[in-house]
Amino acid sequence: MSKKSKIINSIVLLVILILGYFSFVQPNQKSTKTVTVGIMSANKRDDAIWSQVAKTAKSKYGITIKFKRFTDYSQPNKALENGDVDLNAFQHYAFLDAYNSKNGTNIKAIAKTVISPIHLYSQSYKSVEDFQDGDTIVVPNDASNESRALYVLKNAGLIKLSSGSSLKTTKDITANPKNLKIKEISADQTARTLGDAKGVVVNGNFATAAGLSSKDAIFTEPLNKDSKSWINIIAARSKDQNKKLYKDVVKSYQTPEVKKVIKEQYGNSELPAWDRDFN
Repeated sequence: MSKKSKIINSIVLLVILILGYFSFVQPNQKSTKTVTVGIMSANKRDDAIWSQVAKTAKSKYGITIKFKRFTDYSQPNKALENGDVDLNAFQHYAFLDAYNSKNGTNIKAIAKTVISPIHLYSQSYKSVEDFQDGDTIVVPNDASNESRALYVLKNAGLIKLSSGSSLKTTKDITANPKNLKIKEISADQTARTLGDAKGVVVNGNFATAAGLSSKDAIFTEPLNKDSKSWINIIAARSKDQNKKLYKDVVKSYQTPEVKKVIKEQYGNSELPAWDRDFN
């Protein structure tokens, strides 16, 4: 074989190798554009929301979203820290702040998703103005939900709370004109006391399980600065908070299509929070 033929053959081989790289390696690189999101074991309504998010992520950004479901609220943040998931979406700001403080972690909220207003229920009264001196109102006893419930009572005009942004307890009540007795019990038991206490603050999931709806409530948590802490979020490791891939997942969530699905699935019991004013 002549020297010229060898050069031509070498060039041809090089071209084949280059074409092979772009034909096989590049598509394979694209197929690795996958994000794993940690969520709680979902019901059909949540599945419908995330199905729409995944559909948009795939069609618009070429991202495949995979889900890892958890049954315990202590698990998703550990999984995020360990790298078992890329993002998680199960908690609100207050929960994340408490988790970071307790564990010395630095997980970051990268987007708002929804908020589920909680309600004050009563079988005795039709209005918050009807409460009488010395009545008992039941609230959840865990730090996060107790604070939230106390803010509900504050916004209902029943009590006043000390200033500051820390989680509140009954010790932070600065005014209680009707001498209401605030009874703290496990959040999952609150709805069961509705026939005994004059008022009960019940979280959305436990209200639904008890057959209660927002129409049964005598007061609904307003969406203002006091409720900012209870906005649900998408969270990431601090080193990943500005990663474009994850920002595209956020964009896939914060869409008119997802708003529509949330409305279809939850009515007014769960509301999109990313474009609302909480001031």
